[in-house]
Amino acid sequence: MDNPMLLKSTTRHIRIFAAEIDRDGELVPSSQVLTLDIDPDNEFNWDEDALQKVYHKFDEQVEAYSGADLTDYNLRRIGSDLEHFVRSLLHKGEISYNLSARVTNYSMGLPQVASDENQESYGL
Repeated sequence: MDNPMLLKSTTRHIRIFAAEIDRDGELVPSSQVLTLDIDPDNEFNWDEDALQKVYHKFDEQVEAYSGADLTDYNLRRIGSDLEHFVRSLLHKGEISYNLSARVTNYSMGLPQVASDENQESYGL
């Protein structure tokens, strides 16, 4: 039986909906299907491997909650765990900030810039 109300979890980079997407692209509430939207604002540069890691982590989280009630709280926990996972991908260098994004706000911390140790410094 479908939910009368759309359950969802939204973080900065992860959105989870207890819903299916219909032919018109609209969300239809569901108690059987979860829809995942990764980085809706395109803040990061993704390759297929990094995206698959997030999908795999999502599948693991959903499996861990198998048999539990579908609630806002459980969805928020999954979303929060995925948000932390995205942060870990950024810190490992598996994804990077998209400098062409509409807004670059470095929401997960300033990017690391490699320093050139062989660079000479000049004093005045």
